[in-house]
Amino acid sequence: MDRVAQLLAIAELERGIADFWHDVDTDWGRKAAQFYAEDAVYEAEPLKLVGREAIQRFYSWREDRGDRTAVHGVLNFRADFEDEHHAVATWYMLLYAADGTPPHPSEPPTRISRVTENYRWDAGEDRWLCARRYVENLFRGGSQLNAPAALNDGPALP
Repeated sequence: MDRVAQLLAIAELERGIADFWHDVDTDWGRKAAQFYAEDAVYEAEPLKLVGREAIQRFYSWREDRGDRTAVHGVLNFRADFEDEHHAVATWYMLLYAADGTPPHPSEPPTRISRVTENYRWDAGEDRWLCARRYVENLFRGGSQLNAPAALNDGPALP
């Protein structure tokens, strides 16, 4: 992969993450599944979701809970390429979240996580799709969102 193609791919991946979290933060993640491959795995200790349907079910559950304000910040994005069709991205997520409607008292982030993602180029959709997202929580506090076990497709990986 030449430099120009790599820079374009990095921009597309980073824009996809920004678009994903914008949807989650401003529209309940109603389009969340569209950012994932059909067989994608989403792991965020202890949650493990397998497939687009399971991922969308989580975001529907989240919306059904009632008012919640969330801001997902993405920092230090980087991507490495195995080839022109496969990428591994890493970045840090700062999550500010609270149940209810804003404004909320200013607090430290609810969570700071290191995220590792595997991407594949989908020629049919003409875009990068996330095949695996692994969220490793480094710091936790505040108003955590704990999904019910019924949403979980299996134990999270260590």
